[in-house]
Amino acid sequence: SRGAKTSVVRNAQRSGAAAVIIADNTCLCSAGDRCFSEPGVDCETREPIMADDGSGSDISIPSFLMYKQDADPIKAELQANHMVRLEMAWALPSPDDRVEYQLWTTPTDLISRDFQRQFKDAALALGDRAYFTPNMYVYDGIMSGCQGEDGQNQCFNLCSNNGRYCATDPDNDLDRGISGADVVGETLRRMCIWNEYGQKDGVGLQWWDYVNEFMFRCDTEDYFTNEDCINDAMTHAKVDVGKMEACMADSGGLEGDTVNTILDSQLAAKEESGVVILPAMFVNQAAIRGALEFATVFKAICAGFLTGTEPAICQKCSTCRDEHKCVVEGRCASADGAVSTSTFASTIFSLCLFFGCVGLIQWKRAQTQMRDQVKGILAEYMPLDEDKIDSTAIVDDDDDIDGQFT
Repeated sequence: SRGAKTSVVRNAQRSGAAAVIIADNTCLCSAGDRCFSEPGVDCETREPIMADDGSGSDISIPSFLMYKQDADPIKAELQANHMVRLEMAWALPSPDDRVEYQLWTTPTDLISRDFQRQFKDAALALGDRAYFTPNMYVYDGIMSGCQGEDGQNQCFNLCSNNGRYCATDPDNDLDRGISGADVVGETLRRMCIWNEYGQKDGVGLQWWDYVNEFMFRCDTEDYFTNEDCINDAMTHAKVDVGKMEACMADSGGLEGDTVNTILDSQLAAKEESGVVILPAMFVNQAAIRGALEFATVFKAICAGFLTGTEPAICQKCSTCRDEHKCVVEGRCASADGAVSTSTFASTIFSLCLFFGCVGLIQWKRAQTQMRDQVKGILAEYMPLDEDKIDSTAIVDDDDDIDGQFT
């Protein structure tokens, strides 16, 4: 049953399990009469989320969470000592020839940095065949009690707009460094850049460039809120600084007890998606589990296309051992330490040619040696043949006179 899911799966893996099915012990309200909870236990209005608690990097077996209404009949069969066979299968939704993918992160998220540095190449290569949406995780300050009854900010520099929109302090020091309100401000800026340059085509070249420029130039305690550094990053990314300032102000700004429409939309999207752990990636509205890496996300996106509609870049690179290098170079290069087919074939041909030549030389040498030996043998036996001929020669008449018969 549900509990500390990560430790349950880890213990099962250590015991030799190939997979784990975890049964929920609380009914969903939507199940109605098909499910009965324990007395005194209320039903859940939202579907439970099964996620890694951050310590599951050593777990390699799959695990599923079953709703109580589905798990109860199976548990009844097991309790009756009946054999039960389950099949675990999963696939990404692939409704059409365009994939939609979303990234949930924050401007101070360390885990997603490498992904954000690399995936621009894939976003450009996929083009209009995939629509990307970046989302920034913001806390609802009112729901968290950060805005008092008098409308004052109760969470100090963790929130903006008098406690309406909040973020965690990345350095856990309220007195110095980057504050939660600073993170909210950068969140708003990045969403403005996306709305201006990426919302239409779903690629957002300038958004990717700005994020990378900001991480390179301004992602430190001294420069995170430095206007000159931020403007320099936007300039290098070819982002109109004036338009971004106007966007941030027109959406409601960050001062006073005012509603910011862009930040409100992020709160609504967070509530709808049910994101609880960052970073999070969704492909065709399905959560992608595991490490946020280029290869994982790229393969998931390519798997999200309707069969037969995959773009050329997926057909070319999704099966490569180095997907990122393939996307950048436009071809599936050999992995480090591996030998390409052409190199292998040419090497085999060269070896065959070499050994063929050596064999031919040896054969000719053996033939020459054999002829020399035959000639030597013939030369040794020729004198014997001549002596035999002389000893059997016919005697002349003159010699017969001296040796008459008696």
